[in-house]
Amino acid sequence: MRPPDKTDLSFEIDFCEAILRQDADNADVLGMLAGFYTRVGRVDDGLALDQKLVALDPENPTSHYNLACSYALKARRPEAVEALREALRLGYEDFDWMLKDSDLKSLHTYPPFRALLREFEIGRH
Repeated sequence: MRPPDKTDLSFEIDFCEAILRQDADNADVLGMLAGFYTRVGRVDDGLALDQKLVALDPENPTSHYNLACSYALKARRPEAVEALREALRLGYEDFDWMLKDSDLKSLHTYPPFRALLREFEIGRH
């Protein structure tokens, strides 16, 4: 038997959507589904869920980080930088990942992003 194709997340998406029909504010499932949506190219749907997650738990740094990724994927760079700033303010610390995360690639040459890195002294080893 061949292992399942990692790019086909239809089962996972259907499963998460079914759970959310019963528990629309389940943050764990919302987070998983947002990631699945993004991986299959449904970035608008992922962005909507990331926005909902931030509204549900505004003190969660990872939710703000994921929102920044969604904004960056939509080329909404000012909003992405502001969401990253909030993630960092709330304690997001996985700087190595942040610097290599392909979701944030559109920000790498964006001056406000570079300024944010300097402000938080990220990338200086």
